[in-house]
Amino acid sequence: MRKNLFSIALGGLLAIAGAAEAQDYPTRPITLVVPFAAGGPTDTVARLIGQSMSKTLGQQVIVDNVAGAGGTLGPARVAKAAADGYTILLHHIGMATTAILYRKLPYNALTDFEYIGLVGDAPMTIVARKTLAANKLSELVDYVKQNKDKVTLANAGVGAASHLCGMLFQSAVGVPLTTVPYKGTGPAMNDLVGGQVDIMCDQTTGTTEQIKGGTIKAYAATTKKRVSSLPDLVTTAEAGMPQVQVAIWHGVYAPKGTPKPVLDKLINALQVAIKDDIVRQRFADLGIEIESSDRVNPQALQAQLKAEIDRWAPVIKAAGVYAD
Repeated sequence: MRKNLFSIALGGLLAIAGAAEAQDYPTRPITLVVPFAAGGPTDTVARLIGQSMSKTLGQQVIVDNVAGAGGTLGPARVAKAAADGYTILLHHIGMATTAILYRKLPYNALTDFEYIGLVGDAPMTIVARKTLAANKLSELVDYVKQNKDKVTLANAGVGAASHLCGMLFQSAVGVPLTTVPYKGTGPAMNDLVGGQVDIMCDQTTGTTEQIKGGTIKAYAATTKKRVSSLPDLVTTAEAGMPQVQVAIWHGVYAPKGTPKPVLDKLINALQVAIKDDIVRQRFADLGIEIESSDRVNPQALQAQLKAEIDRWAPVIKAAGVYAD
């Protein structure tokens, strides 16, 4: 009886202490995990959001690039982290697609995280090294078909946005290409600029400045309407490839069991960041469509993740592409 009373009393004290700690949160820097290499498009989104959230939270939000395994190492680290709000995750559409692509994952995308909110959608662009002979999408298709055994297609690993877009491109062209996986599109872009690989499909976050600078060739944006930051770039629909359409959404997560007062502070900081004039202008420069304020919440992110898993499951299964 005494042991039961002691256990109840101890549990109550721990709950009170936990609640007090949550109210004081944060008292030290917060780690924002990005599952791709530094310099890539998701890294860019994370750093912009993190800088703004730091001002609201009163503590520095430090981006930690945990690259590898097609973007699954980062979520795995966050899923196993202490549920105290000091380790959070920013991930894109790959949070949904890796749940289908990988037969075994050390986490469950739907049940091992708390949802904080959606951030924004980044269109994809089909780009190539600047020395490639083709100058428009129809010419690129012809070139790929004529040189299918020689053309290399870069991506950031199985399940990455660049991999998904590349799968759609290969399906539309009707020929398989030699894919070259990287730990992120940052290093992949370096090799594309250097001419070591031929083609890539990447977010405007990572391609806009390269396209404007003339260091790579651009063929189309994978959207229904033209991207504001690249108004002269045709869409895949305009260029005769309407089946290649994909935009990359981003969301922020915390480990399962993170206290509600902590989550509320993180949600508020993200909502403030989305309204930040600096963030909004930089997103516009990069062609990112920022989320409406009514979607920067846990419910919208949870619904988006579930819907995207349902959307991509038949596409990935039909392609027969899986990873262990």
